[in-house]
Amino acid sequence: MNAPIPRAATFPPALLATVALLATAPLWITKVGLYPYIAVEVMIWMMFALGYNLLLGYAGLPSFGHGAFFGIGAYAFGLAQLKLGAQLWGALAAGVAAAVVAGALVAACISHRRGIYYALLTIAFGQVFWFVSIKWHAVTGGEDGLLNIRRPALDLGFAQWSLASNEALHYLVLVALVVVVMLLARLVHSPYGRILGAVKQNEARAAFSGHNTWLYKWSAFVISCAVTGLAGSFFALAQQSAYPNVMSLHSSGFVVMMVLVGGGLVSFWGPLVGAAFFLLARDLLGAYTETWLLWFGLVFMAVVLFKPEGIAGMWRDGARRLRPASP
Repeated sequence: MNAPIPRAATFPPALLATVALLATAPLWITKVGLYPYIAVEVMIWMMFALGYNLLLGYAGLPSFGHGAFFGIGAYAFGLAQLKLGAQLWGALAAGVAAAVVAGALVAACISHRRGIYYALLTIAFGQVFWFVSIKWHAVTGGEDGLLNIRRPALDLGFAQWSLASNEALHYLVLVALVVVVMLLARLVHSPYGRILGAVKQNEARAAFSGHNTWLYKWSAFVISCAVTGLAGSFFALAQQSAYPNVMSLHSSGFVVMMVLVGGGLVSFWGPLVGAAFFLLARDLLGAYTETWLLWFGLVFMAVVLFKPEGIAGMWRDGARRLRPASP
């Protein structure tokens, strides 16, 4: 008899704590020496890291070119606005749709592979998209990127809110992040998520059990790209530009480091912790040295060598030690 599938709580304590911390950020962030925009950036990268972790943490599929889909979402958002006159919802939909189409095509080409071959193919496709973004000047603006992207008003039909200020944008991105967290939490705790875990553990055994493993790998990649494209769209909205650097190999590596340092392999919440840790380290270390990435790299190496479960794993082990032993 199959074990019951664990159900995710609708509002788990970790989500409530995250929302409370981020919702109050505009009130305290400048008092601790940080600038307000970093909270928006953290939430966007949290979204990106959560989408990526569906692949790496739950399906066991290492994509090292995922920054390409983040960039595709950003470019599609900007192009929909600049070329088609789309407003906020239309531009966001264009960003997600473009990332989904690109992800579906790439996934169709690589989902029959696994391991190092899968990873190398994701790098190859990512570099193709990055090269196109630099060379296709007529569409992407080349190395200068797309500039003068506006922040259109949030139109809910019965009311409109300006997104010109970072504080207004902060709460829009927070709402989007909460929706993404709830949807992905439901997904990974569903029968679909359980089969993804089976594919990660032993793809051959999952196939012998009657599951179409190619389809599950393909769909996981596409869903991941949808979330990544949404994050890229918000990035373009926040930066008011889209540029090829976000599609480069090193940007793809950043999200991998976020997930691994945060503990995405052992916890759904790891990517959120890792994204916040990475960006705060970038700003705090960057204030003292231009070689901040060297020092973060050393931290990353230490985590991988001595605590591969990441920050979430450290928290879990610490909680176990503090928990009173059962009689």
